[in-house]
Amino acid sequence: MGGTVELHQLEAFVAVATFRSFHRAAEALFLSQPAVSARIQSLERALGKRLFERDGRTVRLTEAGEALLPYAERAIQAVVEGQHAVQQTSGPSAGPLTLAAVPSLCTYLLPEALKRFRQECEDCKVLIRTGHSRDVLQMVLNEEAEIGLARSLSHPQVETIHLARDPFVLVVYPRHPFAKAGRVTLEEVASQPLIFYDRGSSDWTLLNATFRRQGLIPNVVLELDTIEATKKMVERGVGISLLPKIAVRREVAEGSLVPVRLVGAEMPQRFVDLVYLRGRGLNEWARRFVQTLRATLSGGQVVVDQRAASNAR
Repeated sequence: MGGTVELHQLEAFVAVATFRSFHRAAEALFLSQPAVSARIQSLERALGKRLFERDGRTVRLTEAGEALLPYAERAIQAVVEGQHAVQQTSGPSAGPLTLAAVPSLCTYLLPEALKRFRQECEDCKVLIRTGHSRDVLQMVLNEEAEIGLARSLSHPQVETIHLARDPFVLVVYPRHPFAKAGRVTLEEVASQPLIFYDRGSSDWTLLNATFRRQGLIPNVVLELDTIEATKKMVERGVGISLLPKIAVRREVAEGSLVPVRLVGAEMPQRFVDLVYLRGRGLNEWARRFVQTLRATLSGGQVVVDQRAASNAR
């Protein structure tokens, strides 16, 4: 053995062991793949043992790795529980409920959820911070937010609950030829003037990947920062767009946007994810807010993941 074992090395080790992939572990930890590899190499040098065997794209634990895994998981858990114990020494939290959320959920989900929550818990002050998915995760890890709301989040130190499915919907303005057709292929969509939004977000990444998997280059004529601006441009006939279902409910109901069915293409699964620190129970305000959030999702047109919802109880 030739060094000190550090927590960030164990986090990288557990992530690679969990996903059986350096690439997916890097995505989960919001690190580059070389950074994850460097942490694993440092850990192997400190322990004097190889922890993983690589066979092409497959990664598997060595005997030493299998022996280390339960201790690494317990070490990470112990640190999280220790942080929570220190926080609790000041007594039960009487402070505000702190939330972190991606902009789309802050705009299209939280207003109704918070209206209901405030009616039931008028004494609770709520603080909300927004950011992309990686920002939301970091705020939860840093204990700047008790609950995070985002999409497709996973990390060894957080619990992730899929609350509801929220697929992409192709929307066009009423006079667009697709509105009459009712169903189109992704190849047909790629040839149309497309509007994308929020470069760098998980939505932007997923949409680009969807076209690439089909060998298509989307005809993106306009990129905007927000979904709201994108909807306005589609309504004006500037182009068409793929938008979260939760974001276009009002416009579809009013008829200013027309949903069009996509055929012959597998769209990525999208979930409304709730995350909180593993090993740390939610306080009373947070538990009641989660209940209100589930009720809000059940009452809308977003499909609640019933299995995940039961796990959150």
